[in-house]
Amino acid sequence: MRVLICAPTTREYRAMRYALDKAASLKNNYDLVEVGIGKALSSSGLARILTLAEIKGVKYDMLAVIGFAASALGRRQGDIVMPSCAIHHDAIIPENFCPEITDPRRLCGHDPETVFTGDSFVNADIIREVKSRFGVECGLFDMEIAAICQVAELYDNIPVLVVKYVSDVPEAGHSEHSYDEFADAHSDFTPLLEKIEAYANE
Repeated sequence: MRVLICAPTTREYRAMRYALDKAASLKNNYDLVEVGIGKALSSSGLARILTLAEIKGVKYDMLAVIGFAASALGRRQGDIVMPSCAIHHDAIIPENFCPEITDPRRLCGHDPETVFTGDSFVNADIIREVKSRFGVECGLFDMEIAAICQVAELYDNIPVLVVKYVSDVPEAGHSEHSYDEFADAHSDFTPLLEKIEAYANE
């Protein structure tokens, strides 16, 4: 299987680059790219990468989005989560008016969480509001995945696997400083790479 690993940030890219470089043997072929932070930059960056790959005759069997994500209560810092669904939480649009934006996207992961994508860092108040609006008790929060899924659909519906470390739980009192401290302490993404390998070999 040929897998394109997408890292939103430079820090996440370096952590996965280190894991790939030190891996003794891998059963799949991996390319690693930094797609950028936020919905606009990550989606446009990924579209550019996939277009260039098509020109070269390269076709990917799966996209793997890795890195850090905030979580609602129910998960702890350091948990590795492979969510099964993604949706934009900041697309406030009347029901059925624009389903290509508001419909949830299926992910390859087996964990029951939905990852909620928006163009901002989330705090406890935002998480509580999103949980109430969507009628859920748990979930992850990021700034790229739902947009990346939309790009994957345009390129022959490439499957998307998300593998994220829970970096902070704002409802438990964590802040951007908690995120930074956790990210600095987790500069080797070998556990995330192992999850991708295991899924790809199922």
